Amino acid sequence: MNRTLFRYVARTYLQFAVGILAAVVTVFLVVDFVDRARNYTGEGWVWNVTVLYANKALVSIQQVGPAALLLAAGASVSSLRKRGEVTAMRALTFGPGALYLPVALCVAVACVGLVAFDELVVVKAARRVEQITTEKFNRWGDWGLYHSPKQWFRRGDNIFYLREGSAREGFSNVAILTVTPDFRLARRLDAKTMSPMEGSRWKLSGVVERSFTKDGQSQVRQLDEAEFELGVTPDTFRIRPGRPEQMRLPVLREQIQARREVGLETGQFSLAFHNRFAYPLAGFPAALLAVGLALRPGRKGHLTVAIVEGLLVSVTMWGLMVVTRTLAISERMPPPVAAWLPVVLLVVAAVLLWMQGEGLLRRPGT
Repeated sequence: MNRTLFRYVARTYLQFAVGILAAVVTVFLVVDFVDRARNYTGEGWVWNVTVLYANKALVSIQQVGPAALLLAAGASVSSLRKRGEVTAMRALTFGPGALYLPVALCVAVACVGLVAFDELVVVKAARRVEQITTEKFNRWGDWGLYHSPKQWFRRGDNIFYLREGSAREGFSNVAILTVTPDFRLARRLDAKTMSPMEGSRWKLSGVVERSFTKDGQSQVRQLDEAEFELGVTPDTFRIRPGRPEQMRLPVLREQIQARREVGLETGQFSLAFHNRFAYPLAGFPAALLAVGLALRPGRKGHLTVAIVEGLLVSVTMWGLMVVTRTLAISERMPPPVAAWLPVVLLVVAAVLLWMQGEGLLRRPGT
């Protein structure tokens, strides 16, 4: 393939990609500010809003990045086609690969960059957005749902209710319920404090121990201080508050394992882990699908058509992502499937469209 042609197509695509991304991010920020402007009051609100929207801009780049890559692919090829340059390429015996390859290379680099950008920049920016919104403008939303400390844990036959404290410093005002395999309460420990010792042993003070028998009888014992083997180490309670989307990949992996050990829900965390890769990488097959749509025989090379087609694909995939996310959180679909299903469907659609353009797919009787 001619290098000059390759660079020309790549440059054309990148110009559209940067322009569309900047336009979409700008529109998003302006609409968001107009919608929320009445909430921005108080001392120093101008500076706080400036910092807020600087971080929101970083977050929105990651959110609309795949859609911008898709729209840019369709728009750039349509622009080349409208100017008659696609026809000229064909006259010079350059096939569809002269368009597919430069776009694919640019999009692949951009998708990998979005994954790194999300991990290194967006995670921190998203936390900063939520912090400013809650602390400076008193808009809490569902903040408490993700940031309230977890108090209930289960490990084996023991159910822990840890009202205050941390694994490192110890807990206070705790209750430990021991249940039988048929979920009958066998023992209850109430203690003022619970401090870690060596291994899975814990020191409890101000203890009230109640034992329950099958016939409904109970015994009560009070201890000033005692050591108990509880079958858990301090690492078992390393549950961090916060949104999974705002955690780095190592933290996400740790939290999935930690939450699984103590019987907490892991679906949203696993979904966030896989989406860290699946969502940005969806831009690759989406862009190739847009190229295939723009190269359809008999299609007029107008930018408006390319933008409309791109928006339709984006809305369709966004709707599918919402549905699969809901199914994953409600435990009706495995999180990896929910994260990667839209990407797989985009790949299938792009491949089928390419095969049709290459004449590899023909209708029966043709």
